[in-house]
Amino acid sequence: MTSLQDIAQQYVTLVLALGVHDADYVDAYYGPAEWRAEAEARGATLADIGARAEELSQRLSSLGRQPVPRNDVREAELQGLRKVYLKKHLQAIGTRVAMLQGSPLPFNDESKALYDATAPEWPDTEFDDALDVVNRSIAGSGPLVDRYGNFRNRYVIPADRVPAVFDAAIALCREKTRAMLALPAGETFDLEFVTGKNWSGYNWYQGQFRSVIQVNLDLPVHIDRAVDLAAHEGYPGHHVHNVLIESNLVRERSWVEFTVYPLFSPQSLVAEGIANCAAGVVFQTSKRLAFERDVLFPLAGLDPATATRFAMVNLAAEKLAQAATQAARRQLDGRMSETEAIDWLQHYALLARPRAVQRVRFIRQYRSYIINYSRGRELVDAYLTRKSGEDRTRRWAALGELMASPRLAGSLQ
Repeated sequence: MTSLQDIAQQYVTLVLALGVHDADYVDAYYGPAEWRAEAEARGATLADIGARAEELSQRLSSLGRQPVPRNDVREAELQGLRKVYLKKHLQAIGTRVAMLQGSPLPFNDESKALYDATAPEWPDTEFDDALDVVNRSIAGSGPLVDRYGNFRNRYVIPADRVPAVFDAAIALCREKTRAMLALPAGETFDLEFVTGKNWSGYNWYQGQFRSVIQVNLDLPVHIDRAVDLAAHEGYPGHHVHNVLIESNLVRERSWVEFTVYPLFSPQSLVAEGIANCAAGVVFQTSKRLAFERDVLFPLAGLDPATATRFAMVNLAAEKLAQAATQAARRQLDGRMSETEAIDWLQHYALLARPRAVQRVRFIRQYRSYIINYSRGRELVDAYLTRKSGEDRTRRWAALGELMASPRLAGSLQ
């Protein structure tokens, strides 16, 4: 008789098989090396992988309730979430196979099929209102994108000071995280600075509670990115999330499906949502400002007296981060060319042209993945707020519980 564990193991081999066809697909794998070797040697076709995913999905639907200890409500909930997790991930495999075979979906349908969520479509007038707020916060004449860019360029970390600034940001985020969450002994990371990427930062999880965190130096790194990336990629973001998955789901429960992370899957929305909420869990706004002003600004050789103003302008521009999702939807649905998307991002996201070009390259490579940052953050933040209210200790606890579970977007709402 087929068990949930049997299906989970076969799901892992399917993800690895699809990774042979799609270089971006397998973001992390730390299961048995022979499973990967076997998947590569077998050379399953896309049609084979799609058919197998559908067959496994049907077998999964026919399984009854999994046995759990009597009156163990938490374990029963996790078992239910596990089954949903596998079901939606098998369906996402089928969607990715179809895309690789030349059958892309409209943006909203693609994001729903791959990530279990869609992002709202905002009218341009909403971004116009946000631009008005930013315009009022930056005096001067000339195009707002130029004034905004010139303002932010005063806060670029000199290249030779980037390592020291990031070391300090990661150290404090790690200290605060370890004080609130029980992390396994030996968890660690390596920090690398790279170029030639379409992203600003990345966490490559290696297993054994270890990550490689990379920061892209293709474009100037602004001082606010230090805390953002330290929390997002490290503590309590992707690194901690993966560590708790390995500790609680892989090692404690032997749920082998979590030894592999398919990038284009429902897991990504929760992962990016957690990572984008991470800085706000570590720092209250006033305490983040104090840390940046008193520690990071001096390390970067910037004037601490201007830190408050920099933070106020960043807050005014926060809404504009959602413009990238809007540009991606229009571009991928054929309503906007790449050239038009670059121009639109310069105007509505206030991105300097090199950053707008980089963002469009990201959209071309990762497509609807971009919803995971804004929509993921909204859903995770709302979930944590429902669980904890304004109590920051309870918010940390809710975050730790979420990271150690197979919860997806549908169960966050």
